[in-house]
Amino acid sequence: MPDGEPARAGRGSSRPLLVAPGALTLVRRALLAALVLSGALVGSATAEECVIVDDFAKGKGGEFPLDWKPRKESGRPVYSIQEMDGRRYLHALAKGLGIQAAKQYEWDPRAYPILAWSWRPIEFPAGSDERQSKTNDSAVSVYAVFPHSPFAVKSLKYIWSAVVPVGTHLTSSAGLTQARIIRSGTSLKGQWTEERVNVLEDYKKYFDDPDISKAAGIAVLTDSDDTRSTAQGDYANFRLCKP
Repeated sequence: MPDGEPARAGRGSSRPLLVAPGALTLVRRALLAALVLSGALVGSATAEECVIVDDFAKGKGGEFPLDWKPRKESGRPVYSIQEMDGRRYLHALAKGLGIQAAKQYEWDPRAYPILAWSWRPIEFPAGSDERQSKTNDSAVSVYAVFPHSPFAVKSLKYIWSAVVPVGTHLTSSAGLTQARIIRSGTSLKGQWTEERVNVLEDYKKYFDDPDISKAAGIAVLTDSDDTRSTAQGDYANFRLCKP
């Protein structure tokens, strides 16, 4: 029977359910406590307002995700939806390739400044070091993308590096891509890790532009073209949250 539902008399029985006065008081107190606890649980569940960008619940396993696009068609086999232990995620396996996959998703960073997701590096590119152009590969990296011109976008790139220290700031694409190392090292290889970044603050800081009203989407990049090696990583549960 459902929790909290009183036992019913058997079919055909007309005998009333008798409860002693003291027991009735205890029942009322228990119900009140349950209601208070229920309210507390609901409050904590809704304390953080988030919207799902992609949890990869849609699409077929083993295939490129719906509503995403590879920067080049040759990058389509790099990314595929997988599932393990009830978690759906985007798996990336790059063998000598460096091709992004992106999802168009417009939002107002002033209303939802926090980009959150889970990721795990599986295989770091051999000899990778994002500070050097000849070894600029990463097992996992995430972009927040912003409009710039009809021919280009601005991007904030968040990287899990094998060797570059956390907090290191890098720039590329003539300043249109501003990158930050938010996690470093290989000790957590193969383990899911939750990340949260404030794209509103980072945009204002790195682009020196306080006027930001729209973001265009997100992207991921697992690459190994510069090191001519192999890189693997997984991404899951992309969300936008209020502070």
